[in-house]
Order: sequence, then structure tokens, then C-alpha cells
Amino acid sequence: MTHRLAAEFLTVPPSTIARCVADAWACGQHLGLDVTAEIVERVARERLLGMVNSAPPSRR
Repeated sequence: MTHRLAAEFLTVPPSTIARCVADAWACGQHLGLDVTAEIVERVARERLLGMVNSAPPSRR
């Protein structure tokens, strides 16, 4: 999952992607959800999109 996201978000450091995936998993567990890899990947992707889209134009 981390590799797929890293291939999609080339401007985001791999360590940030890994942390985002781990955070998404932990948040799902904390909320008592039935956490699956599919859900974690979707949540992580949305967070990464938010990061990339909110970056100033000079960092895109």
C-alpha cells in the first residue's frame, strides 16, 4: 500500500506516506472501525491529496 501511494504521490517523502498510512490505521482502530487495508489506503490517499493540494505553488 505504501509503495502504491508513493508511486502516486512522487513529491511526498516516503517517510511521510508511511506515517500517514500508520496514522490512518490507528485512527480507524481508535474509532472502533473494522479496519481493512482498503479503507486505510483510501483514507491515507485523501489525506495525502489534501497535503499536496494545500501546498504553496512553489512546492507543488
